[in-house]
Amino acid sequence: MVDILVVEDDPVIAAAVRDGLEAEGYTVTHTADGLSAVELGSTGGFAAIVLDVMLPSLNGFAVCARLRALGTDTPVLMLTARDEELDEARGLDTGADDYLTKPFSLVVLTAHLRALIRRSTRTVAGADQQDVLRAGDLWLDAQGRTCGRGDERIDVTGQEFAVLEVLMREPGRVLSKETILGEAWDMAYRGGTSIVEVYISLLRRKIDHPYGTRSIVTVRGHGYRLDDSHA
Repeated sequence: MVDILVVEDDPVIAAAVRDGLEAEGYTVTHTADGLSAVELGSTGGFAAIVLDVMLPSLNGFAVCARLRALGTDTPVLMLTARDEELDEARGLDTGADDYLTKPFSLVVLTAHLRALIRRSTRTVAGADQQDVLRAGDLWLDAQGRTCGRGDERIDVTGQEFAVLEVLMREPGRVLSKETILGEAWDMAYRGGTSIVEVYISLLRRKIDHPYGTRSIVTVRGHGYRLDDSHA
């Protein structure tokens, strides 16, 4: 599962963000004060941190600065009710990766989080001069554009590879057809989401059926997820 730390002292906003993110398949941990945010955030156990600026004990700027000073490189998406360039600049200067001004829609929030998590995943993998994603014995080399199981390479088309990469970057998370379409297809594509079903079926024939596995799971009414426990 993809774990998100939400730091927000307004109970209404916190509940809405938590419910929205959980509906998207994320696991959410919530805290309402800055000191607790530093303690939790410094563990490094989160894929991203959603951080409000106006907090008790420590404001969001101070929280972010302390986390960076402690060596925590978890992506931080800062939230604020203020709409001033100086506040945005201050947030980014303290180490935040992105910035949203209230009010915001959950659609926009989740889109920003997905982008942050993707960039973070690629950066960490690239630090070792490789970008190899693994789920069980299933692996995908993003730089080499190859994939396989164990020592066996599996031949896939470019579009099949793109769909598999989207799933493998967020194992355990349910991804809607719209999300997969938006991330795996060129923006110029104007077709419907049914094309996603076609490529999921093609992938299963190559990475699952021959090996007696069921790594790509259909979550009816919601989309698909990569089940790394059965990969």
